[in-house]
Amino acid sequence: MTTHPIASRDEWLARRLELMEAEKALTRQSDALAERRQALPWVRIDKDYRFETDAGEASLADLFQGRSQLLVYHFMFGPDYKAGCPSCSAIADGFDGFAVHLANHDVLLTAVSRAPLAKLQGFRQRMGWSFPWASSFGSDFNADFNVSFTEAEQRNGGVEYNYRREAAKTAPSEVTEPRKEDGPANTIEAITGTDMATFLRERPGMSAFVREDGVIYHTYSTYSRGLDGLWGMYQWLDRAPRGRNESGIWWRHHDDYAAA
Repeated sequence: MTTHPIASRDEWLARRLELMEAEKALTRQSDALAERRQALPWVRIDKDYRFETDAGEASLADLFQGRSQLLVYHFMFGPDYKAGCPSCSAIADGFDGFAVHLANHDVLLTAVSRAPLAKLQGFRQRMGWSFPWASSFGSDFNADFNVSFTEAEQRNGGVEYNYRREAAKTAPSEVTEPRKEDGPANTIEAITGTDMATFLRERPGMSAFVREDGVIYHTYSTYSRGLDGLWGMYQWLDRAPRGRNESGIWWRHHDDYAAA
């Protein structure tokens, strides 16, 4: 027997209409926040970042592929990873569906990771993805946009992520902390073939850029739970009867569920 409140259809409708007013207010607030994002001042990019792509060596300008706007997903896949972060992978599972629409609206979506290109290509093939994915291996790009850190920075408290400085020897965040019932092979760092310290030297995020009169500008970046709105899985779960209903890491690479 359920312990959840039960109502008549008329009672449910009254409560639903109350909720709709709150949803409308949130939508209006979200629209206003989007306008504030777009009103942020731009920062000129003068550094010559270099990437490896399917088409060969590329500059940041090349990643635009002729568009005036570039959205970069900072995908957690470090040089020592054996596979991409499963959280980033769950987000990226939706990229192919809307990347084609963005590309036809003057916006290019690409992922960027520090792992060598061959690793990225192999994992992309495994996942069945086709969106652009560039390697920033050997570049300052990830460090400059606060999504990659050194072992010394971890040890000495030099990690600045999500616009805050973390304490030395940072512990796993709530996003990356495994469930207590998970065995060692099921922890999020083990899924990527790393230890936790190595895993946490990469972080997720997204950054936006615009190109105007041949000059590239950085316009916006967000990290951590600022990515929630891009994680399509959670947008659906937030509308499911039991919501997110989680106590830790339950998701996997999409081809691993059968074996989990």
